Amino acid sequence: MYVIGELINGMFSNVKKAIQEKNGQVIQELAKAQANAGADALDVNVGPASRDAIGALLWLVENIRKVTDIPLTIDNAKWDVMQQVLPQVPGEKIINSSKADEVILDKYVPLAVANNASLIALTIDQTGVPNDVDRRVEMAATILTKCAEHGLDMAKLFIDPIILPVNVAGQQAMNVLRSLEQMRILSDPAPHFVLGLSNLSQNCANRSLINRTYLAMARAAGLDAAILDPLDSELMDVAITTDLLCGKTIYCDSFLEAGRSK
Repeated sequence: MYVIGELINGMFSNVKKAIQEKNGQVIQELAKAQANAGADALDVNVGPASRDAIGALLWLVENIRKVTDIPLTIDNAKWDVMQQVLPQVPGEKIINSSKADEVILDKYVPLAVANNASLIALTIDQTGVPNDVDRRVEMAATILTKCAEHGLDMAKLFIDPIILPVNVAGQQAMNVLRSLEQMRILSDPAPHFVLGLSNLSQNCANRSLINRTYLAMARAAGLDAAILDPLDSELMDVAITTDLLCGKTIYCDSFLEAGRSK
């Protein structure tokens, strides 16, 4: 399971305050803690913390790069911001994200190729998040076609079928799983499949339990990456255990310890 740590986000009060006060130590500690907990990459999102998204993103990247060289997921919805920030990010990087719209993909996929970056592409277009499985799969096919046209390696593509909060869209959880199963056979080799896991339990009670349960279900359906809280040790243990049960790792009695120390 490819884990993208979600905690460097200006929507969180501690990160918002750190950005506004230019307190790099807070950002560096969050980066180190997530990497030490097993994150394979770090999501970097200014959120509402600054009106200068470009400057704030580059400040975050600068501070993170002082303590770790793991891949950074540059998370911003504005094209002009992504276009200017991405080339200035040192090391391995991921664009988060593009919609499944041909015009938008014709900008974001070449940007990823030109910067040797990976791309997260969402099964969402101008009409919004699809309600059914077929529309999600259709959007995934559009994404795959555009990536093939522009020469993006499937190993650098992450398709996100979009999970909505279970307290407002309960049926969507199963639709996403069915979508994953069908998307896996659209391409050989297949791309990666990723979810913003915490979206599922937004404003719910028992958030960690909901996230843990769904992570195991989604892993079995083909999910191989997730944006989540790597400091939730029980959630990370589920990720390690599902890798074992899906045949991605070899059993030993100390498989949890081995997974935690990777």
